Amino acid sequence: MNSNKGNRGATAGTLRVIGGKYRSRLLRVPLRPGLRPTPDRVRETLFNWLGQDLSGLACLDLYAGSGALGFEAASRGASRVVLVDKDRAVVTELERSRAALGAIQVEIVSGDAAAYLARDREHAGARPAGCFDVVFLDPPFRQNAVPAILGILPSRLEPGARVYIESEAPIAAGAPWTQLKRARAGQVNYQLLRWDGADAR
Repeated sequence: MNSNKGNRGATAGTLRVIGGKYRSRLLRVPLRPGLRPTPDRVRETLFNWLGQDLSGLACLDLYAGSGALGFEAASRGASRVVLVDKDRAVVTELERSRAALGAIQVEIVSGDAAAYLARDREHAGARPAGCFDVVFLDPPFRQNAVPAILGILPSRLEPGARVYIESEAPIAAGAPWTQLKRARAGQVNYQLLRWDGADAR
């Protein structure tokens, strides 16, 4: 849910968690130009794909924006959720949302997505801090960032990790990626990939 696309499917200034232990909690969304949460219907579809119970999983939202997907993951039991965004006002609101929910499993990082991944690679150890089971990837369309991010992401993935992508057009990611699901809502394509490659750590 990056902050550089037009609003769609959400009440301005609020975010409703749709499932899990925080269900129906309303969180504030900063009124930044172009920021919008992923619509309820798309989130429902995504978490049907992923499964409603994410207990014990580590999740990464690289372009957090409203935090819609990250907080949904935390609500559904994820043991660790990292939200990354480089807009300081967005980060401040994410911190407020975390406090309002009491979501201590959520870590918020102020910075660039690619820089975050590079930083984690530099500190790789027996179990690097950046190993994730689920990644949400929704960069600004105009940046065309998905191919580059997919290229550096595998070293931070657990075996069989799933990666959710929102984009203008379907991403044709070849082996060792496997497309699990794909759908479209209005002008937005969304799909779920699985990493089937060898452990790159």
